Amino acid sequence: MSATKPFAIAGFAAALSLLAACAAPAQKSAPCKRPADLAGYAAALRTDCGAMRLVDPDRAAVLAAIDGLAQKPE
Repeated sequence: MSATKPFAIAGFAAALSLLAACAAPAQKSAPCKRPADLAGYAAALRTDCGAMRLVDPDRAAVLAAIDGLAQKPE
């Protein structure tokens, strides 16, 4: 193994980790917010996302409906 191979592998790993983290954490975790790089082109007409709420609290009914759809012939 040549002396430069470990440095090449380390450089490749560092470049890969930098490319994987090129977006801000707020852009990665908030789908309802507009990305910062698009904010200058048009006005943001949407408001912030509201609070999350449970859609169907009856878990057994949901699973039965999924099973019914899975067994239905196409």
